[in-house]
Amino acid sequence: MTVSEIILQLVMAFAGSVGFTILFRLRRQLIIPASLGGCLSWGIYLLAHLHYNIFFACLIASAFAALYSELLARIRKAPVTLFFISAVIPLIPGSTLYYTMSYAVQRNWEKAGEYGNMTLQYAFAIAVGISLIWALFSMRQKIRKGDDMKMDKKDRT
Repeated sequence: MTVSEIILQLVMAFAGSVGFTILFRLRRQLIIPASLGGCLSWGIYLLAHLHYNIFFACLIASAFAALYSELLARIRKAPVTLFFISAVIPLIPGSTLYYTMSYAVQRNWEKAGEYGNMTLQYAFAIAVGISLIWALFSMRQKIRKGDDMKMDKKDRT
């Protein structure tokens, strides 16, 4: 893959993310940061795909998208979902799903299975990447609440 192809893919990932921010009616000041998440997560995917298979590349990229969204939501004081959807959109396996269905309609079961397998890998990797980051943030929040409760008990005595 050439540098110009990579740049084009990153620009298109950004543009696709912008489209979804507009569709979800994000405030103007949130459009660029939210869309940047899509561009960055696609860049992470491309970089990771040089060294890893589809599953791990997508897992790393979706984990980054979730982390980026969590941090940006705290900085901008907005819901995580607004940033996460825009950041993960470029990772959605639309083309592999299309080819899976197309080959299934043509009754080319070998190709349908091949593309179906890739689609499932993408989807599962996205789910695992999201789950890991959100679980870590949830545990962090519970630990902080536990510390706050201990502090309250000390204040009462």
